[in-house]
Amino acid sequence: MRTVDIIHKKRNGEALSREEIDFLIAGYVQGDIPDYQVSAWAMAVYFQGMNARETADLTMAMTRSGDQVDLSGIPGLKVDKHSTGGVGDTTTLIVAPLVAAAGVPVAKMSGRGLGHTGGTVDKLEAIPGFAVERTKEQFLQQVRDIGLAVVGQSGNMTPADKKLYGLRDVTATVDSVPLIASSIMSKKIASGADRIVLDVKTGRGAFMKTLDDSIVLAQAMVDIGTEIGRDTLAVITNMDEPLGPSIGNALEVLEAIETLRGEGPAELTELCLVLAAHMIVLGGQASSFAEAKDTVERLLHSGAALEKLRQFIAVQGGDAAV
Repeated sequence: MRTVDIIHKKRNGEALSREEIDFLIAGYVQGDIPDYQVSAWAMAVYFQGMNARETADLTMAMTRSGDQVDLSGIPGLKVDKHSTGGVGDTTTLIVAPLVAAAGVPVAKMSGRGLGHTGGTVDKLEAIPGFAVERTKEQFLQQVRDIGLAVVGQSGNMTPADKKLYGLRDVTATVDSVPLIASSIMSKKIASGADRIVLDVKTGRGAFMKTLDDSIVLAQAMVDIGTEIGRDTLAVITNMDEPLGPSIGNALEVLEAIETLRGEGPAELTELCLVLAAHMIVLGGQASSFAEAKDTVERLLHSGAALEKLRQFIAVQGGDAAV
């Protein structure tokens, strides 16, 4: 098998086989295939696209390129949530305690800021003493004990995605739907989730500026989940303006706490309730969206989700007095 033949095939608009995609990704990670050939392949993908099966094969090749988290020892269905990013997007700090309080385990690996979007890990580090680094054993045990853990991504998780993203950034191939979708989904799958809820942002403050583009990306990621047997659901949400008035890590933590007290911005509160309800349905703790929405509203107003946040902060070494 030769890399130049793979580039030629994709340049001509043909579908690549699983073996060809595996060969390309493994060779790139191992240093056997140079940047200039992978750049040519990425540009061919940019113009010719990939079908659902190719995109799923690319996703799994990137997933297998590094460490994967095995969550099978944790009882129940593990549901993860991913946002494509925006301004003032504090949803994880609100949704994760809501879902955990409802009895669905949340074992989440989150990233730092990318471009103009703030990262969940950066926000959590605004809490004095909070430790985003945990051993694998600590991470899994914490989910068993309190139903919730959020840590930084492993240094060797999806190394193929890290290399490929850096290359796309300097070759004008970032905004290719198959490459975006496989990048996001490879990290979610490597993180061990059984089921996945995607919050795909659209508008001026998002990476996808139009509703049509956001629908295409959302469908591509759901198709990947379907191809590999992971139930995946996407919600498309507005990012024409910030979700709340607070922008900045410490301020957004405060806003999350206020929201879990029932005193947060209406738009942020509604989005978090919707995302949490979908996660609870996928996690098997509700038979319908309406039932799940009633459950998370009750957990919000009873203070149970706020108590789960306090517990989570304390267990990860943070000052729960915040």
